[in-house]
Amino acid sequence: MIRLRRPATAAALTLAAVATAVLGLAGPASAHVTVNPKEATQGSYGRFAFRVPNESDTASTTKVEVNLPENAPVGSVSTMPVPGWTVAVEKRKVDPPIEVHGSQLTEAVSKLTWTAAPNGGVKPGEFQEFPVSMGPLPQTDRMVFKVLQTYSDGNVSRWIEEPTAGGEEPENPAPVLTLTAASASASPAASAPAAAADDDDDDAETGAATAFGVAGLVAGLAGLILGGLAFLRTRREHAAKS
Repeated sequence: MIRLRRPATAAALTLAAVATAVLGLAGPASAHVTVNPKEATQGSYGRFAFRVPNESDTASTTKVEVNLPENAPVGSVSTMPVPGWTVAVEKRKVDPPIEVHGSQLTEAVSKLTWTAAPNGGVKPGEFQEFPVSMGPLPQTDRMVFKVLQTYSDGNVSRWIEEPTAGGEEPENPAPVLTLTAASASASPAASAPAAAADDDDDDAETGAATAFGVAGLVAGLAGLILGGLAFLRTRREHAAKS
């Protein structure tokens, strides 16, 4: 007797699809350089960190180059020491000048380059953060930082592709800092009348409480006087009858 092999059922096909998806997800995930936090306020100062993960299984990241956007210069840029790394700062001329605290600056930082010490760097399976302080942040909707990540084997990852509105994330995206407009704060002049009104209310309440207290004291004294007079009158009446 010959047995015919049954065709694959829908359940078997579903299991196969799920297994394929799981195996696909188990592959190496693509990580890229980011800036954290990802949002800030225009005109403010902030501390930001460029987070650099190592995507290689055999080589270390030995150099990180961060290019600041030419269309959004920043007047003040300072770095925090990172153990095992040195940093080089490059500047460029800017026109028109950048105003910072009343001073006109004609230069702005254009590039930051971190280089690892010999036999150092970001090892496979690790990441490193490179902190930076910047401000005042420009009056623009975003800052795009193009980054080059160099490995010990000579390979270079170029995180330089700018995102597009409504489009998919590019294969090699550049870190993006989104900037929002500063919210209008309440003016001191507007809050002054409210404070004055509160003071007036407090004074009125204090005056009313004082008036009630005095009235109560007067009523108590009057009661004591009337009681004393009534007592004396009663004693006189008893004395006259006897």
